[in-house]
Amino acid sequence: MKNTFGQSVAVTLFGESHGRAIGAVIDGLAPGIKIDEEYIKDRLSRRRPSSSMDTARREPDNFQIVSGVFEGYTTGTPICIIIPNEDKKSGDYSEMRHTARPSHADYTAYVKYHGFEDYRGGGHFSGRITAPLVAAGAIAALALARLGIKIGTHISYCGGVKDSAFGENNDIETEIDRLNGASFPVLNDIGSDILSVIDEVKSECDSIGGIVETAVTGVPAGVGEPWFDSVESMLSHALFSLGGVKGIEFGDGFAFASLRGSEANDPFFSDNGKIMTKTNRNGGINGGITNGMPIIFRCAVKPTPSISREQDTVDFVSGENKKLSIKGRHDPAIIRRICPVIDAVAALVICDMLAARYGTDVFTNGETKK
Repeated sequence: MKNTFGQSVAVTLFGESHGRAIGAVIDGLAPGIKIDEEYIKDRLSRRRPSSSMDTARREPDNFQIVSGVFEGYTTGTPICIIIPNEDKKSGDYSEMRHTARPSHADYTAYVKYHGFEDYRGGGHFSGRITAPLVAAGAIAALALARLGIKIGTHISYCGGVKDSAFGENNDIETEIDRLNGASFPVLNDIGSDILSVIDEVKSECDSIGGIVETAVTGVPAGVGEPWFDSVESMLSHALFSLGGVKGIEFGDGFAFASLRGSEANDPFFSDNGKIMTKTNRNGGINGGITNGMPIIFRCAVKPTPSISREQDTVDFVSGENKKLSIKGRHDPAIIRRICPVIDAVAALVICDMLAARYGTDVFTNGETKK
């Protein structure tokens, strides 16, 4: 089982949804980075259920950093974060032991792990595992903040309700600052409209997906590789590890298919010696390498597969066709809760790529020049 991502700065995830604890190990992060536990708590709170629109499972996410941090600073050795599971109802899953929940990993996990997998709540495949990922990403974000790099994600589209794009109404850094202080991840005042859509879907025993948009500012030009470790491929590799993400586009993405080159290109200009582009249709990336403009990408998030409507399925041990109405505590939409998870993944990937380009001490000496 492959649970580690990254080369210079790597993160390993462990645990199961209904096990004793879940956690993450960050390896390769430089010593001397100040750890703000209140910031980590804030990021976890943004992922945590907070209303009737979310799952009824209410985990406090009382994380513990058990290694790699001493007197408030990273030591340079592996950082281990553990989060206990304190609100488990494993009995909800006992009757579905051999039932393939549509669009879940029950069947594929059974085939791969020969029935030895922890099936409760999806086990290691559960969205619960994103909690330590968010904690690890918060530490990565603290390292990036020393370099002036900011990351923000907002709901771009959900159920016919559309938000503005990054940079459409204000400068992107200001919008990221607003998002990081907001209770609901949108740029315009449309939160209540999205919640109404989700409430309607929930009343119909169904779920809904959407699109989220992410911006990363402050990354210098020259980060990334031209082929298999391009910025797009590294971010996509990590982001597609999230079960809810089923599509990614950078810059104008699929809209390029209907444009001409004269419309799609980003003209360059010099502003007091700083090279910039007049537009940013390519999302801050040329040839797999950052060009100094904001990195912009969008993720398509699928509807939560656990719904209480009756569905066709199969008992994958007996081979019997059957009907299923899923019981338990589930989100009618994960579109809000996935935003801090995507921020975390982006932070970890950018940390890894910066360390590969400049060395891991970049996060303490701040040197990103050639």
